[in-house]
Amino acid sequence: MKASSNQTLFSAIVEAPWGAVGIRTEPGIVRELVYLPPSFDEKAPVDALSEQAARQVERYLNEPDFRFDLPLAEVGTAFQRKVWDVISTIPRGDVRTYGQVAKLIRSAPRAVGQACGANWFPLVIPCHRVTASGGLGGFSNHDDETGFHLGVKRWLLAHEGVTAYR
Repeated sequence: MKASSNQTLFSAIVEAPWGAVGIRTEPGIVRELVYLPPSFDEKAPVDALSEQAARQVERYLNEPDFRFDLPLAEVGTAFQRKVWDVISTIPRGDVRTYGQVAKLIRSAPRAVGQACGANWFPLVIPCHRVTASGGLGGFSNHDDETGFHLGVKRWLLAHEGVTAYR
């Protein structure tokens, strides 16, 4: 059964190797990107901004070096934005640990992990590039080693050339 009743929540839904990416827009801004399981059908963009966001998601899924250029909603606390700014500088193919990011901003690894999990714009702000010191770590506030979200994280890292977490 497809999750068609939930599709009204999104301005566009783009097919992805793990399922889909839901895109929420408001006039002039991207409000949120969401990893969706395979139960979601694609949805054509409803306006020019959701069309732009959908095309950029598709480009990234085909070209891991693609850089997003979208008007993002101003969300998150000052601390979260500080973490997201650091994460946005991690190059494709590289990873940092929660501890390494924490050291850069003089914080604690757990706080960095919480900020990663609160990311409204996965792919654009590449929190998948942040791992635990002893392994993959959690993802999107999910840490079930066999779960959907960690499967997405593994796919994204492999897509970007990181093979240590397959």
